[in-house]
Amino acid sequence: MAENLSFSTPAHPPNGTQSGTHSGTPHTPVSRADDGWRQTHLGRLLGHAMRRFDARVLQLMAHNVEVPLALSNLAARDQVTAAHVHITRHLALQGDRLTDLAQRAGMTKQAMANLVDQCEAWGLVTREADPLDARARRVCFTASGLAWVQAFRDAVAQAEAEFRAEVGHDVATVVAIGLEAYAGGDAQWLNPGRRE
Repeated sequence: MAENLSFSTPAHPPNGTQSGTHSGTPHTPVSRADDGWRQTHLGRLLGHAMRRFDARVLQLMAHNVEVPLALSNLAARDQVTAAHVHITRHLALQGDRLTDLAQRAGMTKQAMANLVDQCEAWGLVTREADPLDARARRVCFTASGLAWVQAFRDAVAQAEAEFRAEVGHDVATVVAIGLEAYAGGDAQWLNPGRRE
């Protein structure tokens, strides 16, 4: 049975004014009685849910017999983190340039390069010549990396099934639809000046 969670947000000041220096009114200190919203606001709950989901996926991958033993051992010892899942989520099966991969994952090129270096050392990916540009290199999955992707797919499916079993099919469906709609608003939020 799902927990009965209520979302609370800080109350706005009376008369439609905003507290803070922008309106010229002094900041109203938050009382201890009002402090609960920091633990229950939607962003915090989403963060907790994502960390729990990713941890479960990695746990399932660590115990998947199809995953190469060295990678399974790394996952079991918590050496593989949610950051490494960015490669699994975002690298196209036909390979990608590092800049494209970093952009898709929402990371800097340097941070993604470090992640690719580590994944390359583990045998998940390799760098190959780009057939379209002799000066560029593409990051591609190895055979072990493709086995890792399949294990990721299986683990995600099981974690989603466990989520549905825990909160109920109807709630899980509404959550999925709501998150898809909310995440779809990313482009407009990141580009507020853009006109549709």
